Parts: sequence; C-alpha cells; structure tokens
Amino acid sequence: MNPTNKNAAPSYTLNCRMAQEAAAIERLCQVVRIRGFRIASMAVETAGDYFDINLTLEGSRPVAMLQNQLEKLHTVAEVVVKQPAAKLARHSA
Repeated sequence: MNPTNKNAAPSYTLNCRMAQEAAAIERLCQVVRIRGFRIASMAVETAGDYFDINLTLEGSRPVAMLQNQLEKLHTVAEVVVKQPAAKLARHSA
C-alpha cells in the first residue's frame, strides 16, 4: 500500500461548543459517523457549562451538511468549520 494516497478524503477542522449534558459527546460522535465522516482527532475542554470540542475530520461528503446536522442538536450552541492550513497553502500556489 502507498502511504501517500492522493485519493484520500478531504480533512476538516471543526470547533463545536455544546452544553455539558449526559451523553452529549456521544450524540455528537454519532452524528459525525452517520453523516459519513471519520474522527481523526478530538480534543475536549470544559468551559463553564459548556464543552469546547475541537475535531479533525476526514470525509468526502459536504462538510456544510454535517455542520447543519450538528447545529440541530439541542445541546449545540455553535459549530465553526475551518479548513486546515495545509489545505489552504496548496490552493494559494
């Protein structure tokens, strides 16, 4: 297998703020999985009554669709999607 697969799924960084509630993070992960994305990394910090979650995702489906679905969760206060710097650097050349 070639470790540098040029057909790899795009990668996205997603920042999510959600209320601290039982099973809230489990629901977030379930929506990510069902919508066809893979979590490459995840960091969670508590900030008052909220979780601040930083996700790196891989997937070939539109990330805006995932953002829309996450925003529908009653515990989610905000979702911000960012392209990784490496991806942006390639487009500017």
